[in-house]
This record gives sequence, structure tokens and C-alpha cells, in this order.
Amino acid sequence: MDKYSFLNTVHTSFFSELYDKYLVNPDSVEPSWRAFFQGFDFGMESSLEELEIDENRTTVVVNGNKSEMPESLQKEFQVIRLIDGYRSRGHLFTKTNPVRERRHYEPTLDIENFGLSSSDLDTVFNAGDIIGIGPNSLKEIVRHLQSIYCDAIGVEYMYIRKPERVKWIQDWINVNDNHPNFEPERKKHILKKLNHAISFETFLHTKYVGQKRFSLEGNESLIPALDVIVEHAAEMGVKQFVMGMAHRGRLNVLTNIFGKSAKDIFSEFDGKDYEQEIFDGDVKYHLGWTSDRKSDNGNKIKMSIAPNPSHLETVGAVVEGIARAKQDADYQDDISKVLPIVVHGDAAIAGQGLVYEVVQMAGLDGYKTGGTIHIVVNNQIGFTTNYLDARSSTYCTDVAKVTLSPVLHVNADDAEAVVHASLFALEYRMQFAGDVFIDLLGYRKYGHNEGDEPRFTQPKLYKAIAKHKNPRDIYAEKLMQEGVIDNTYVAQLEKQYKDSLEEKLEDSRKEDKTIITPFMADEWKGFENVREWEMMDPVKTTFAKTKLDKIAKVITALPEGKKFLRKVEKLVKDRYNMYFEADNLDWAMGELLAYGTLLEEGFAVRMSGQDVERGTFSHRHAVMKVEESEEEIILLNQLSEKQAKFQIYNSLLSEYGVVGFDYGYAMASPNTLTIWEAQFGDFSNGAQIMIDQYISAAEDKWKLQNGLVMLLPHGYEGQGAEHSSARMERYLQLCAKDNMYIADVTTPAQMFHLLRRQMKANFRKPLIIFTPKSLLRHPKAVSKIADLTSGSFQEVIDDDTADVKKVKSLVFCTGKFYYDLLAVKEENNRDDVALVRVEQLFPVPEKKMKAAIAKYKNADDIVWAQEEPRNMGAWSHMLMHFSEAEKFRVASRRFYAAPAAGSSVRSKARHQQVIDYVFDKTKDNMSKPKK
Repeated sequence: MDKYSFLNTVHTSFFSELYDKYLVNPDSVEPSWRAFFQGFDFGMESSLEELEIDENRTTVVVNGNKSEMPESLQKEFQVIRLIDGYRSRGHLFTKTNPVRERRHYEPTLDIENFGLSSSDLDTVFNAGDIIGIGPNSLKEIVRHLQSIYCDAIGVEYMYIRKPERVKWIQDWINVNDNHPNFEPERKKHILKKLNHAISFETFLHTKYVGQKRFSLEGNESLIPALDVIVEHAAEMGVKQFVMGMAHRGRLNVLTNIFGKSAKDIFSEFDGKDYEQEIFDGDVKYHLGWTSDRKSDNGNKIKMSIAPNPSHLETVGAVVEGIARAKQDADYQDDISKVLPIVVHGDAAIAGQGLVYEVVQMAGLDGYKTGGTIHIVVNNQIGFTTNYLDARSSTYCTDVAKVTLSPVLHVNADDAEAVVHASLFALEYRMQFAGDVFIDLLGYRKYGHNEGDEPRFTQPKLYKAIAKHKNPRDIYAEKLMQEGVIDNTYVAQLEKQYKDSLEEKLEDSRKEDKTIITPFMADEWKGFENVREWEMMDPVKTTFAKTKLDKIAKVITALPEGKKFLRKVEKLVKDRYNMYFEADNLDWAMGELLAYGTLLEEGFAVRMSGQDVERGTFSHRHAVMKVEESEEEIILLNQLSEKQAKFQIYNSLLSEYGVVGFDYGYAMASPNTLTIWEAQFGDFSNGAQIMIDQYISAAEDKWKLQNGLVMLLPHGYEGQGAEHSSARMERYLQLCAKDNMYIADVTTPAQMFHLLRRQMKANFRKPLIIFTPKSLLRHPKAVSKIADLTSGSFQEVIDDDTADVKKVKSLVFCTGKFYYDLLAVKEENNRDDVALVRVEQLFPVPEKKMKAAIAKYKNADDIVWAQEEPRNMGAWSHMLMHFSEAEKFRVASRRFYAAPAAGSSVRSKARHQQVIDYVFDKTKDNMSKPKK
């Protein structure tokens, strides 16, 4: 008896729905049906010799059993497979490229590839229900599939493993066959925004001939895309927009989306000097902007576009950090109210690894922002490189698949399709708090900049572009054919907009100076811009002992009734003893107490990095886990009801992306102590672009303050080339005027006051701290409670044991090397040597260093001592910034390419050689035979 004879009696619509569900998510169907469909798929994929087929029936093999299937049902399944083919691969056969023929892909979506033929075209199939058209002929089903999946929008989504998201997408794109049905007024509005985009570019092209502007021409539909996202999002409750983009089209976006006055942009084009001498400024297409606006429907919105350096994708990480800071500060209950939008270039999103790092952050607790809309301005060329040479992947957006985010590839010439795709992106983000990508496929009318000759490298492409109409004119023709506008409408729009630009141009030429508008001025209200000498002014960082005792009591007591590892229990008990009994605080206690005092004073604290919760060297233990449940206990969040929040997150294994994110966070939240800690100091070299383009230069370029703190473990303990040096010379080389603080401190109290100074000052500067490794548990690297409750940060620490009259050698040193020298000094009773610690390397504490030289007037030997090689460390920095250093005797390792030797024996020998030379100048460590 045929076990599957019931197939003859069940209606095919039931099978259609069930099989479609199985194709989307096999685990969602009942196991016996799943086995049946697997058997059918196996039968379809097997060779003809293994199948028993006649005109009316097909054999299906299920668990070794054969069953005959009616041909009508077989065909029904084949139509469903055809639908699945369009869903999975339809994006490969779209009309999305306005100026090139698409590449050819095999197999095609021809019905013959799904076991169907032209004789089936008039047959009615229940599978039509799946795409929302009910039972319908195969011909009509194919027409709808072509319209949904293969017209001006190609949709990639079938790799998404969440059925509810797949269903939502299918329901959304099945409406009107994935085509918009806009009212005439909406169509006129789209045309108006297109006209703004195009007229702005042509105006600049005629008024500023030959000047770089990185025109949007060829992708002008970005403007109506952003416009509809902002307007519709405001209606959905979004209050703030944070955007990042590179230079192409930036000026257009600033004027036509963010509301920056064209007058200011013309002033920048005219090359006027800046109003304030303290800033050097930047080229016009890198500047940021913040504006308070009203949407067309009267909704109040705040819009910020972050300043962007020439490293195209760097700003993406910064935007995510800004968005997260705003969400944490104002919208913890509904983070959807802050919407990040990142605009990419096609070559950049495919070629730069930072994009992958940022995408990987999207779902992580410490970095998620409730979904980002990514828009690729795809002009099919990177600088002068053809897209075929720019990536190996099919699409530039294939990184989206990392997070199973949907991608819409859209023909930039089809303005309505672009707006339709933008609405999809917004609604998906708001529905699922997930990322979504729009690949806006257009072209670049000119070369990389307006002075470039693109035909050198793409003669064929630019021959086609030269003849190609702009998207406004294409859309205007369409609207005229529909009777929405007449043939004078566009000319009137163009004249009206250009007249307003002429007026702004005239106004701009009445101004003598260019004004740099502060970015996010509201967040930075009350903070001052200071110069180098003002950075040296003392800041009160003391904290009352009674209050400090209360904080110490909380962070030295584990909650009762929960079981922790014995090592954790001992650690907390030791902390209690060191504070309440021994009065001998180690590094971790000094650091944690600094955080606790700031939290009590209303400053939030955010720290992230690799393994920061316990600390790379297992010293911090800011997060402790209950042994059985792994419940996280953060004692710093249990101080009081009114305290600010302490957030600490172990990061993904990223430096570039995470530093960018935390820099952005600090940019938007000046009252949060924002810290990034490197696992080892030299790991920060992975974030070098962030350091060069933002951390060291943003205030000078963009009038941006930022209080990001970078903790970089540094010290030579025989751990090899990669785990010794934080490459302090690189940071010191970037120091100039008033751009940042650099410190290499030696006591817990110094760390305490330094972190508190960072927040108690009425300005913000990036702070680089070279933190210790061995000193975390060094018996001499301790402080008293009184050192925290009184005093302040000391840029220079004098040798309080030295007898001034006896000192013949004055040794300036910094960081952990001080304790190595101190051990030798004490062991040999060298009262003729004074060890003076330079705790702040920039701004250089010149007055205090000069005071030390004057104090030890009997010292005829002044030494700069460092454990790093001569070409590394702080020596060259001292030569540049402290004129007296020219007369110093230098004790250091020789010149080396690598920071340290891999052999611990060799490393110790070199280290000892430097120490010997510090105390005996006859042992010239620079002239001895090299090892």
C-alpha cells in the first residue's frame, strides 16, 4: 500500500503554504512533513535514472519508501521552487545599473531551470498565494516575481535565519510588487529635492570653476533618500539623527538635508581665514555640523553630521559611539529615538577592514545602537580603480551578511525606487532594531575630484556617462508623462533655488572671516577652550575621607548569600584590609576609588577594551561573577541611589573600531569619563588612524574637544618586542601646543588624581596614560589614604630622600623604570644620586623640571634615563620641548628597530647595562660592543 496516498486528497494550496514555510525555515514544519519535503528535494536533485517518471506521476523517496506524487502537485512544488529562486537570486538579474550592462550569472531564473516549460504558462497555481496575488497563472506569477525582485530594486535577505524577519520582508515587498504608489504631492516633493541636489552642484561648478567639491552628480538621489528617512523617522518618534559620511556629496548633504547655510559654504570656498586664531580648521568637505530643525510635519529633531577625515570609513565607528552616548544619556528606555546613518563609498566599504569591525559591534551589549541605516553611494569606481579591481565579492555590501542584515540594491536613476527602498530600510530598522544596507548604484559624473580626467582609466564608461541624463530630468519626464507636472515646472523650480543661492553668495562675500561652528554645542555648553599654559593650572581633585570611606566599604564587601571563587573572596578581603587596616593602597584600589568618587559626584564612567572587566593582568576585577550562575556583580554601581552609572564592557578583538567608538562616545558625552584600555600598549597601533586623524588633531581641525582616556600598559619586563613598549614616542611626536595630555605615573594616588583631574577641569583633552604591569603589585608602588584625600596630581615628583648638598647626579626618569633605579640606589646607598620622576610628559612641566635643576645646583651630571631604545621612548620628545635637555647625558638602550629583544636573558642584560650607565657614566652603554 502507498503510504503517501493521502497526497491525492489534500488541496494543493495546503502543500504550497507548507512547502514555502519549509524552504524558508525547515525546522518550523512538523518532522514528518520535513522528511517528506526532504525526500522531494532529493528526488528533484537526483538523476533521471534514479526516478520513476511517467506523464502524470513522479516518485518521491522518503526514508527509503517510494511514493507516487500527482503531476499537478509536483508542478506546484516546482513553482514554489521558482519563487524561492527569485527570492534567493533575483537580485542578480535586476535593472539596477544605470550606465553599465550587468554581469551575466548562471544559472538564470528561466522557468526551464525549475522543471517547468512554456506549456505551463497558462496553468493556474495556488503558489500565487505566496506572493500575495492568489491562485494565478504561471505567466502572471513570473511577471509579478520579475517586478518584485528584478526591476530597479534587488533585495538580498534569504540568508536571514529569523523567520519572522523573512516574513516581514516578504510581506513588505509583495505590496504593489515592491513598487511605490506615491501621491502626486509626494512625487513633486521628490522632484524638488532632486532639483536642489542637482542645482546646488551646477551652481558650484559655475561659480567655483576647477575647485574641488567632490560632487554628488550621478548619485543625486541620495538627497531625496535621506530626506524621506529623516521626515518619516521623525513621524515614527525619532528625535535625533547622527550621520557620518566621507567627502563625496557632503556639501550637498550639509546644505539640503542638515540646513547649513549655503552662505557659510560659499565663504569656505572663497578661502577666507578663520575667525579664531586658535584653530587651523580643515577643508570644507570634512567639517561637521549640528542643527536643530523641524520636519515638514513640525516634529522637532536634532541632526548631527560628524566631522570626517580623509580615511573614508573612520567616521563610521565615531558615529556609532556618538549615537550610543546620546542613547545612554537621554533615551535608555527607547534607544530607537536616536538613529545612526552611515554613508559609505562602494570601494571603501568593500576595501576597509574597519567596516567589518563596526558591523561586528552591531549586536554587542557595549556597542549596539538599535540598528544603523547604511547607505552606499556606489559610483562603481574607487579613486580611479574599476570595481572589478576593488573587491573579490559579488557586491560591495557583502559585509552586511556578517550580521544577516538585508541589502537593497537600487538604481540611483529611479528616484521613486530609491525613496521606496529608503522607507523599507527605516521601517525595518524601527521594527527589528537591526542594521540594513542600501546600495545606491549610480555613477560619478567627473573624476575623483573635479580636476581629474576619468577617461584615462575608464574611457568606455565615461563615454556612456557623458550622454546620460541626470536623475532629475529622467524623473521629470516620467512625471510629465503621468500628467503630474507640465513642461515649465522644472525650470521654475531651478530658477527659484538658484536665485536663493545667488542671494546667499552675495551675502557671504560681505563677510571677512570664516566662522567654525561648534559641533554639538549644547552638549559642550560651559566648557572652555584652553591653551597649553592653562592646561598646567592646578585642578582641585581632593575628596573628603568620610565619603571615601563609604565608597571603600561598598567596593570591599561581596553581597551575602552568593558564592564566589575563593580567589575573588580573598581579593576583596585583601582590599578591605589594605584600606581599613594597613592603609596601603595598591594600584587597583587607587583606580577603583577614583571611579567611585567621580560616580558619587555625578560623572558617569564608561570603560571598554579587551578583558577590561577583570583587567589584562587580573588586577581590576570591576566585574565579579557568581560562581554557579555567572551573575555579574558590579560593586561600583551599588554606592548610592544618586550616583552616576558605571559601565564597563569587554570588547570584541578590535582596536581601530573600538577606539573610534569610544572616541565618538566621549565626543557626545563630556561628563562621562570614557576610557579605552589596550590589552598591551602597543596594541593601540591597530588604531593609529584614529589617533592621527581624531585624537591628536580634532581640536585644531574641527574645534572639537574630547576627553577620551587611553590606558596603555607599558614597561620592560622581558616579555619580548610586542609586549613591552606602548610606543610612547609615537604619541609624543604628535604632541603640539594644547592638543592632549600624556602621562606615565608611578603611584596609585597619582592615578587617582589624574583621572579625577580629567573630569574636574572645565575643559576636555584626550589623555594618554602609560599604565604599569609589574607595578600593579609592586610593594613600593602603593599610596596612603591621605595621599588621595589631600594633595593633587604632581607633574613632577621630587626625590624626597635626597640630601641636596650631596647630590652629584640628577636623574630624570619616568614610569616603572624609576623603581628599577630606586632599587639600585637603595642597595648601594647612593646618596649622591637624586631620582626625579617626570609624571606628565606633555605638556612638558618645564618650570618644575627647571626648579629641580636649580635645586640640585651641585649636580654636575644631569641624566635622562629611560628603559626604551634611544630612538624610542621620551628622549627625542624632551629634546624638542625642553631646551635644557640638550645638555643631558642620556642613558638608554641603543638604537633598535624592535622595541625589545625576544630573549629574556638578552633583554635583562640590556636593561642592566642602562642602569649601570645611569649610576656610572664611565660605563658608556652606547660604545660597548653590540650584542
